[in-house]
Amino acid sequence: MQIEMYRDYMARQLAALAAIDSPSGYTDRVEEYLVGEFRRLGFAPRRLNKGGVFVSLGGEDRHPMTMLSHVDTLCAVVRGIKSDGRLAISNVNLHINAVETENVRIITRFDGIYEGTIQLVNPSVHVNSDVTRRRDFETNMEVVLDELVFSAEDVKKLGIRPGDVIALDPRFRITEKGFIKSRFLDDKISVACLLGFARYISENGVKLPRRVDILITAFEEVGHGGSCGIPGDAVEILSVDMGCVGADLTCTEQMVSICAKDSRGIYNRRVTDNLIRAAEEDKIRYAVDIYPHYSSDASVALESGYDVRAGLIGPGVYASHGYERSHLDGLMETFRLLCAYTRRDRFEE
Repeated sequence: MQIEMYRDYMARQLAALAAIDSPSGYTDRVEEYLVGEFRRLGFAPRRLNKGGVFVSLGGEDRHPMTMLSHVDTLCAVVRGIKSDGRLAISNVNLHINAVETENVRIITRFDGIYEGTIQLVNPSVHVNSDVTRRRDFETNMEVVLDELVFSAEDVKKLGIRPGDVIALDPRFRITEKGFIKSRFLDDKISVACLLGFARYISENGVKLPRRVDILITAFEEVGHGGSCGIPGDAVEILSVDMGCVGADLTCTEQMVSICAKDSRGIYNRRVTDNLIRAAEEDKIRYAVDIYPHYSSDASVALESGYDVRAGLIGPGVYASHGYERSHLDGLMETFRLLCAYTRRDRFEE
């Protein structure tokens, strides 16, 4: 297997995915892109009514497993239009300390896309002596439109209205040292990884010892992505999401993280053990960690009543829900673990 070929493919796919705005609830464009790419790889994907993309990669019809990643991202929406033409913000899980001065796109329902910036109200230090005060989306943060608008009526004439999506510029780049810097690596980095895995299966005619399906969800960031779409005969699910990097954790951006427990509880012991075995057998750089402030599509699936074993892995990502950073090595170690784990035929250990 030519590792570099898949690394470069996944990096290109990640760049393409990052360039497509896909806030929760606004994922049609990125779903169409994924459907097209899976079809190009020789598979037969389908879109869910709720939002999301399902595709089966084939394999022996036993011990079916579904791998879940999510393509929806954090965002905000327009809460209202102020009398001076600025936009009030309704937050959708953005981290306020990480979005001030960020460039955004306001995606209207019927009248196009407009650019702007998230700013503190009255942000100039040469005008306002209190610019260090506490930020709050409800009271003193707003979007300043890059349009000649000076009143609410001016803005309404553009077709902007409450509920329109505010999408942040991802600022995607890969450095010479292989670091990947972008918003929304959570979870587009893992979606790119699953595309790389699908390409590997397709191009090499891999005969999987069990059936492996992929479900790309579209509402993970608002808490219900994995609540439907998993085949009824699945016995195992593997959430391929971001791995955490931070204080008291052992994972780095150059590794794949295996999560033993997150804020919703412990992952299946058998699945986690087998992931560790697969990583060690193939000499994959990995860490086992506990994520204190985290939940995944796998947890939502369990709470929705699916009778499945669940695990969680992902490339190490630093500064989650901010301007995130990972590394090509972490992407590759995750890809290698997917290849190693799905080759295993000892499912009942």
